[in-house]
Amino acid sequence: MGSLAFYTGDRDLAEELAQESLVRVVQRWSAVCETESPSAWAHQVAFNLAKSAFRRRRAARRASSRQGVVVALEPDLASDLAVREAVAALPESQREALILRYFADLSVREVAVIVGCPENTVKTNTRRALAALRESGLEDSHSEPDKCTSGGTQ
Repeated sequence: MGSLAFYTGDRDLAEELAQESLVRVVQRWSAVCETESPSAWAHQVAFNLAKSAFRRRRAARRASSRQGVVVALEPDLASDLAVREAVAALPESQREALILRYFADLSVREVAVIVGCPENTVKTNTRRALAALRESGLEDSHSEPDKCTSGGTQ
C-alpha cells in the first residue's frame, strides 16, 4: 500500500485501491496463480485502478471549477510536498518505475511485467527518474554519491 499512497498522494484512496486489488486477485486466483508473478499482477491492477481514480478526480475537478467550487487539499509537511511534487512532475513511465522499484520494493523483472516493457527500459526509466529528482534539489547533501551514476561499479 505504501507505493500506492505515494503514487496517489492519498492514503485513504491507496487503501481502497489496495483492497479492491486484493478482491480482484481473489476473484481471479485460478488465473493469477498461473502468472509469472502474482504480486506483479496485483500491483498492475492497483496502478490501473489508480489511473482510473485520477481520471474520475480530474473530471470531478473540471465539473466543480465550472460551478465555482474550490477543492481544498489536506495540509502536508513541506518535505513531503516537495517530494510528491518532484515525483509527480516526472514522466509517467519514470514515475511508475521509480515507485514500483523503490517504494513497492519490486525487482526490475517484476516492474517490467507490470508496466509491460523490457527490463532495460525499466532500468533506464529508473535511472532517469533518479537523475531528475537529483536535479530538482531533493538530493540529501550528506548522502554518498550513487555508484550507479558516478562511474563506480555495482
